[in-house]
This record gives sequence, structure tokens and C-alpha cells, in this order.
Amino acid sequence: MTEINGPASRVKGAAESFGLSVIPRIMPEKTRTAEEAAAACGCSVDEIVKSLVFRGAQSGKGVLLLVSGANRVDEEKVAGPLGEPIMRPDAAFVRALTGFAIGGIPPFGHATPLPTYIDRDLLAHQTVWAAAGTPHAVFAIDPKALADAIGAIIIDVR
Repeated sequence: MTEINGPASRVKGAAESFGLSVIPRIMPEKTRTAEEAAAACGCSVDEIVKSLVFRGAQSGKGVLLLVSGANRVDEEKVAGPLGEPIMRPDAAFVRALTGFAIGGIPPFGHATPLPTYIDRDLLAHQTVWAAAGTPHAVFAIDPKALADAIGAIIIDVR
């Protein structure tokens, strides 16, 4: 582990603004994908939080889905709770909204506040691992505390 600075430091500060205490860990290996993150963290893929930004197909507005690493988002299923169909945006849209690159997007601390939904499957775990601002940084957190602190709406994503 190395010194916490840059994006990981911003994530730590954002966590504190929500009343959460997190300790970003800078990993020697990449944690860009759920599989890479699980291997680096020594946990199962379903304990990894994928922070996925989608774009409303009609409104064009961004939305954040916090998804278990083991799950794929059923875009048709989540359209109901989100109020409109969604589509995957390009990397520039994601970076402009969040201030982070894909593969390092944390569940909070974005440049633009986003409506946030959390995968019900994440709540089955005592601890999950989320990106801390870069493809090499992660942090552990209680998923229920995360959802409560950021006001995430619980949904089924698959």
C-alpha cells in the first residue's frame, strides 16, 4: 500500500462528508474489472461493487447503478424503477459527470450528484469492496451503511 493522494484522497474526503470512514488501499495490481478487484482484495466477485453510469434514453441524464460484480444489469428490468429506459454512455460522458475514469469510479464523490440505485444482492454481504477513484485503488465498506449514507435506492438489477 502506498500513500493516499489524488483521486483516492478525494474519495476519502467524500466518504467523510457522508459520515463514512473508509481507508482507500492502493493495490499493486489493477482493480479495473470485478474479477481483477476480487483477486486483489481476496474476496468473491459478488462482493465487488461495480459503479456503473448509465444515461437516460429520453432525458439524457446520468444515473449511477451500484451493482454486484457477479451481476449483469438487465437494462429493461431497471427501466421501471428508474422511470425510463437506459443506455450505456461513452467514456467522455462518464468522466464529465463523475470526474473519474471508468474502472475507478467510486460510489460517491462525483463531480455531478447522480441519482443512485444499489443492487439488492450487495446487501447480502457484511463487507463489499468499491473503487476509490483509480483502477488501482479500492476500499471496504458495509453495503447497508453505504446505501443509507448516500440515499441509494435498493433495486433488483438482474
